[in-house]
Amino acid sequence: MMKTAKILIVDDEKVMQDSCEQILKKEGYKVKVASDGKEALRMFKEELFHVVILDIKLPGMDGIEVLSKIKEESPETPVVIMTGFASIESAVDALKSGAFDYLSKPFTPEELRISVRKALESRKIFFEGIYLRKELERQTKFDMVLGKSEGMKKVMDIVKRVSPSESTVLITGESGTGKELIAREIHKHSLRRDAPFVVVDCGALVETLFESELFGHVKGSFTGAHVTKHGRFEVANGGTIFLDEISNISLSIQAKMLRIIQEREVMRIGSSKLIKVDVRLIAATNENLAECVKNGKFREDLFYRLSVVPLHLPPLRDRKEDIPLLIDHFLHKYNRRSKKQIVGLSQDVLKALMQYDWPGNIRELENTIERAVVLSKSDEIELDALIYHGISSGSSLLSPIDGTYRSLEEVEKEYIKTVLQARHGNKSQSAKVLGIDRKTLITKIKKYHIQ
Repeated sequence: MMKTAKILIVDDEKVMQDSCEQILKKEGYKVKVASDGKEALRMFKEELFHVVILDIKLPGMDGIEVLSKIKEESPETPVVIMTGFASIESAVDALKSGAFDYLSKPFTPEELRISVRKALESRKIFFEGIYLRKELERQTKFDMVLGKSEGMKKVMDIVKRVSPSESTVLITGESGTGKELIAREIHKHSLRRDAPFVVVDCGALVETLFESELFGHVKGSFTGAHVTKHGRFEVANGGTIFLDEISNISLSIQAKMLRIIQEREVMRIGSSKLIKVDVRLIAATNENLAECVKNGKFREDLFYRLSVVPLHLPPLRDRKEDIPLLIDHFLHKYNRRSKKQIVGLSQDVLKALMQYDWPGNIRELENTIERAVVLSKSDEIELDALIYHGISSGSSLLSPIDGTYRSLEEVEKEYIKTVLQARHGNKSQSAKVLGIDRKTLITKIKKYHIQ
């Protein structure tokens, strides 16, 4: 139960104000009162209230009008209407306008307590609904299988020790090494495990919408703001927020991020109301943030705030003993999905996979095995099944030429060119096939002068 909840009571009768205030304060809630609609709306704009108890009959602006304005600015705030006119019509009007519940005067203290408890639960469910929709959009493609090498044992040891704490964690590592999976594992074993785990992909958000996505906005605050939007920090309240590719945020957003970490409060765009948030922060990047600090691209104070517990994930090329385990896992996974019964890989395939350096790491390996399972014509994966559709099966990128294997750069350049051709130059789709992010793909296109 949210005993620290703030409740606003709006009634022009002093006796009703005092009695409701005493009942709710005894329950441990923080309570404020207003005598008319104008005062109530002023207070509501300045402070965050978790529940509003609102009389339908007020001097000047009536309760239904106040209700509409509250729901317009803050649709997640439940409003309980009080009415001395216990008629079906007034109750229906209030519920149609967005009221959560209504109480007919006179009501008992227990009726008020029950209504407030239900209202707070409805607010919690509202945010859980947003979180669940976001989670469905971001189902991770591969499971929590990262390997049993010495490097990964050290990583998991740190994860085990840091999870129960409230410390901020900075996870570093190349794209595809499993940074989000590690962040989820930390959350899963934390004291916040039953609360939301909210992901923010800093590399995928447009700069102009970034602030709105993180902090939210109120209706009408800018062109296109047709409804009030709840920021990711609000949605993550009580849980964990994971900021992936944190190095991509601008210096102005970094300053606001620093303030959130220090003060634990956010302000929606277009609002002057501070909203307290209780979140654990986990950040990740595939860049060297210390170098970004030296180059003036990242704030030094924010860097130190984020890297309380640094955690580095080694690339797959540095822990190749994990490759057979990962292959076996992905083989079983895509056998089930494709309804196939592939029993294994030929020795040539295993040798080629072990020799390849996997610039896209685990994500690229998974994509490779998925394609191989789909393209394989027998119960054992051969070299031609590794090659993406559009490459001649008669010449494998991983096969030796005149007994000599090609360099990694030659293989990578040819493979990128082939995938780009197969995807008609679409960089986003090609990056997905390659198991790398779009920014990395563009860097490689420039590096290899691919047209």
